[in-house]
Amino acid sequence: MLETIAAVWRIESPKLIAHLARTTRDVGCAEDIAADAFVAALAQWPSEGIPRNPGAWLMTAAKRRLIDRVRREKTLADKTEQLQNQLPYGGVEPNFAATYEDIDDDMLRLMFVVCHPVLSPEARVALTLKLLGGLTTAEIARAYLSSEATVAQRIVRAKRTLSEARVAFEVPEGRERLQRLPPVLEAVYLIFNEGYAATAGNDVLRPELVEDALRLGRMLAQLMPHEAEVHGLVALMEIHASRIPARLAPDGSPILLLDQDRGKWNHLLIQRGLDALARAERLGPLGPYALQASLAACHARAATPEATDWPRIVALYDALAVIMPSTVVELNRSVAVGMAYGPEAALAIVDALRDEPSLQAYHLLPSVRGDMLFKIGRLGEARREFERALALAENARDRAFLQRRADECGNE
Repeated sequence: MLETIAAVWRIESPKLIAHLARTTRDVGCAEDIAADAFVAALAQWPSEGIPRNPGAWLMTAAKRRLIDRVRREKTLADKTEQLQNQLPYGGVEPNFAATYEDIDDDMLRLMFVVCHPVLSPEARVALTLKLLGGLTTAEIARAYLSSEATVAQRIVRAKRTLSEARVAFEVPEGRERLQRLPPVLEAVYLIFNEGYAATAGNDVLRPELVEDALRLGRMLAQLMPHEAEVHGLVALMEIHASRIPARLAPDGSPILLLDQDRGKWNHLLIQRGLDALARAERLGPLGPYALQASLAACHARAATPEATDWPRIVALYDALAVIMPSTVVELNRSVAVGMAYGPEAALAIVDALRDEPSLQAYHLLPSVRGDMLFKIGRLGEARREFERALALAENARDRAFLQRRADECGNE
């Protein structure tokens, strides 16, 4: 029973907190009241059973606790009357549709609040997972290999920062919405990336984070159906997630894209991703996420690695570099150039990046360079590059993979 209640809470809590945050104008207060409603459910549901409409039950319980809080503080008398008028009489199950009439707006509002630029990316991710993903502080700490106390402090500081900055509980309009959308998309994509390619720990994949990011992305696409980049992000995540069944060997080590068994790819997710990309292309213009989704689509559409349209991938990277110039994009472009025009052409690009400060701690720079050197037969240099990458990598599976690559080069 408790596991079922916890599952219900994870589904319903984001909607509940979003609705309460609009009323209270305070994320911390909304979360506290929602937690009180959950405690009431834990006390009542095991003996009486889960109600037919658990979301409406929780909403009713939360509103009653909000009224109690307002009365205790002897403030906001008008708000008390307003909330009382919303409560049903003669049962705890109000009309669900009426109770959640504005729920889409509330969820969208909360997304923009918890991903406000006043917060650091780490704080945005933590708050997003806590309030919109329904994860506990302990679950977030486990996902990011951090202590529960550290995550709890980060969340408390984030809520305090939002309060002190007097962040408006509104969905921005027009140009401001476009300016504020990138942090929202970034938070969702950071969650996805940590699940899809864990940066630390013993596992390459953390499927629960991938699922959370996909759910948040799909929710955002429903709430903002006319934003091309929202659909672009969903397309990118869906297509990448489709590869998960083929990404790991039986021993848990990563399998490179070109070595994966494409028959194991999830073709339902691929189709969902291609559909989302088509929507982004119709809405246009294509932004960074939609362009990256287009890159992923080139692989998804190729029945075999040999059928991949590498010149098109290089062209897409060229376009991506214009709107999102970065050393990481250039490094990725070098890999595509190597596949399309040979490892010597790619090595020239990689060599130009060797002194970039932003890549000095990035293990993929020496890893890519080692791969290019290996392909042209400079095995001694390749081994040294793989060993450099090995020293920089923090994920245990990545280190094991890089050790095998170094061993393949011999002892020159």
